[in-house]
Amino acid sequence: MSETLTPDTPQDAKSPGRFGRIYQGLTTVDFVGRKKIWFTASLVVIVIGLGSLGIRGFNLGIDFKGGNSWEVLAPHSSISAMTSAVTKAGLSNPTVQKLGSETYQVTADLNGQSSQAQANVTGAVVNAMARQAGVNPIQVSTSSVGPTWGGQVTNRALEALLIFFLAVVVYISVRFEPKMALAAFIAMIHDLLVTIGVYSLFGFQITPDTVIAILTILGYSLYDTVVVFDRVRDNANGTNAILKSGTVSYSEMVNLSMNQTLARSINTSLVAILPVLAVLLVGAYLLGATTLENYGLALFVGLMSGAYSSIFIASPLLAWLKEREPRYQELAARVARTSHATLSPRAAALLGSDATQRLAGGRRPATSVTPRPRKPRRR
Repeated sequence: MSETLTPDTPQDAKSPGRFGRIYQGLTTVDFVGRKKIWFTASLVVIVIGLGSLGIRGFNLGIDFKGGNSWEVLAPHSSISAMTSAVTKAGLSNPTVQKLGSETYQVTADLNGQSSQAQANVTGAVVNAMARQAGVNPIQVSTSSVGPTWGGQVTNRALEALLIFFLAVVVYISVRFEPKMALAAFIAMIHDLLVTIGVYSLFGFQITPDTVIAILTILGYSLYDTVVVFDRVRDNANGTNAILKSGTVSYSEMVNLSMNQTLARSINTSLVAILPVLAVLLVGAYLLGATTLENYGLALFVGLMSGAYSSIFIASPLLAWLKEREPRYQELAARVARTSHATLSPRAAALLGSDATQRLAGGRRPATSVTPRPRKPRRR
């Protein structure tokens, strides 16, 4: 498809490559126009996760549901050997983790048993772990968390999550506008549902570290969303706002804003995701520091979801909400009635990159221009 040139288009300018276009804000992705694809993909993932949650539930750690924990230093053992040892000792459904390179932790829920039965099982597990590790039973540490304490931890975690959501909605409503706050809130709910769905689907254990990680990833997701919204606000209400020219609809302006900030969103996500991936692969799996696994896993899943929602959910949702306002419906209809075609993402990116100021005075019609012959260089 041939392109038309405006009189101000340089004839000998070298077209940037794919990565160059990203970092110059010249990408042409139609984020808003394809919102049904993004929303459908998210809905499928969320429904699968919620289905798993309804069928399988969560794999809660003992800090939430209560239970018993045993730890022992066993440099010459393995997870499979320790699991076999405690299972033969009468422990049902144990969770065995390797803490660091030599320490093993076994957790199980004994709250449903009588006090005497718990004491018998605890003694048998201590002796089995001691034999497996080749140490004295007194070197096996034990601890227990009652169901009441676990319920308190759960309530505090929910309170922290609700306070975070409330603070975010209030801040964005004051800093930007209520509909941006609603879009950001829905994007965060999206990240939360995707994360807990993945945890339920794959049976990952939920610990207090997981809750801290979820609050952290919601902050990252919010940061990415605010970066895009800040550019949307500038393009809508700034000094040289492209929306004030009356030649683009709100959705086209949001598309422009997202393409302009795409490089920053990608960089922010990569800078956050790569170190977390290193913690998971190197720390948890290669070095055996499984204490980092719960925190790192929640961070990784949430950051991936947050990067997706800040690009494909929040801003298209904002455009959909704003386009329902009468003034922006009238603007869209007026733009559609003009003799010029509605801006494509490519045209919006090109205009937004170097012609925002002159566009405020009115869009110039695109006309075919014969390139001027170059003047010979003087030697």
